[in-house]
Amino acid sequence: MNSLGRASALLAAGTMVSRITGLLRTIVLVGVIGAIGSAPDAFAIANQLPNDVFSLISVGVLTAVLVPQIVKAVAGADGGSAFISKIFTAGTVVLVAATVVATLATPWLVSLIISPDVSEAQRALAIAFGYWCMPQILFYGLYALIGETLNARRIFGPFTWAPVVNNIISIAGFLVIGAMFGTPLTEITDWTPERIAWLGGTATFGIVLQAAVLLAFWPRTRLALRIDFRWRGVGLGNIVRLAGWTMLMALSSLAAGFYQHRIAIEASGHDPSITVMNNAWLIFMLPYSVIVLSIGTPYFTQLSEHAHAGRIAEVRADIARSIRTLGFFLVGALAAVLAAAVPASRIFTDDRHEAQMAAPVLVGYLVALVPLAVLFIVQRTFYALGDTRTPFFFTIFQCVLIVATAFGAQLLHQAGVVPLSLLAATIALGQSLSSILQTIVASVLLSRRLHGIGAREWILALLRFLAAAIPAAAAGWGVFLLLGGAKGWTTADRIPAALGCAIVASVVLIVYIGILALLRAPELDALKSLVRRVVPSR
Repeated sequence: MNSLGRASALLAAGTMVSRITGLLRTIVLVGVIGAIGSAPDAFAIANQLPNDVFSLISVGVLTAVLVPQIVKAVAGADGGSAFISKIFTAGTVVLVAATVVATLATPWLVSLIISPDVSEAQRALAIAFGYWCMPQILFYGLYALIGETLNARRIFGPFTWAPVVNNIISIAGFLVIGAMFGTPLTEITDWTPERIAWLGGTATFGIVLQAAVLLAFWPRTRLALRIDFRWRGVGLGNIVRLAGWTMLMALSSLAAGFYQHRIAIEASGHDPSITVMNNAWLIFMLPYSVIVLSIGTPYFTQLSEHAHAGRIAEVRADIARSIRTLGFFLVGALAAVLAAAVPASRIFTDDRHEAQMAAPVLVGYLVALVPLAVLFIVQRTFYALGDTRTPFFFTIFQCVLIVATAFGAQLLHQAGVVPLSLLAATIALGQSLSSILQTIVASVLLSRRLHGIGAREWILALLRFLAAAIPAAAAGWGVFLLLGGAKGWTTADRIPAALGCAIVASVVLIVYIGILALLRAPELDALKSLVRRVVPSR
């Protein structure tokens, strides 16, 4: 457990720095192109497309298949070098082909979200940005291939720290663009081919360096990597079979996301739309990434090892322990972000009115923060067991619900029940409710598979955390109101908003930990252990 603790601390630190610099990157970008407007939504669509396509062809395959397969391969005489060489050769070929096809298909992909009926000018701008952003697919893929291999070899740090390079480069580039062309460039007419090239090129160059920096750490794997097209006889057929389900799963999620954006784009121009949704998701992902990924990634490697060895009792213990640990930290973070939703949104908007409109979108996503952490562990346990078929079905279930709730949000808007200003928030809430139902179904299926996953133990722990979080969040909201509320100094500008967030979050966490201490929650030992690792001893 000490090695897991050290790995989690390293990942938490790297993820924290990465997410903070990512937040700064978004703040600078919002300063250049704005948060609510046709131009920022066009860039948001174009810059998101490489992530979407990459998720379709690579993320699901890597997470679901590569780590468990590498764990098995490293037991070989060569430490897995031959197998990984073949994986890298095949993966690079697929990534290059996918990048070329996706780049050529940029107009069609953009049209799936922005129809000519909405705005032909906005669609044209998104396509122009898309041509500059699509090459990111190749470098996202190489970054993931190298990073997942490092993780499988228990070299956890570089994969988490490399995005910091991307963020720094992007921040510098965005500042240069602002200095050269002025700010904010929120209107479509503000964007000439030269300005499009600067913004799109900066975004893509950061991803290139993010992948390149991982190569410096490859020697630590002690794996000899070479080009190898001899793909027969090493189990790649089994990998393709497993990956087929995850690719279908990623395709379903991608289609659901496209449908959400196609509806949300109706609000583009004057109300929260795709850019605000992306920024709210970025805030949502800060606690999720720092807590869930830093703790869950080492557990996933351990789960894969225990599952491969057939030690199911230890797999059950890993599930219960990881969910309780994640829940302790994550519920406290949830209470803090909820209480500070308005000033947190102000950091990524241009004025307090926009912050008040954006905050409900953030709250809509936050409803599913804890359930998604449970889903993270449950889904990856299926992957560790070599089962990608079952996650496909419960993900399809979620995608159907996402499409249904987004369609319902559109109907409610057309009926006059949901104003255009709350359309994005309603879509976000629908996604959260879909994720909650997905988590319940996935947990039941895994419990049946393993004849129990200690659900009673970790559900009671989560309820104990929620009992402490409710008064903690109320205390934080009270502090926000005492500071002036939505019309106070915490929403006057970005820096006061960040300071307000820190004050509110501090109060929430003090109350949260204090209540759990009174309840003598055993999970406080996890916090004490983390503090001992971070604070130097005498």
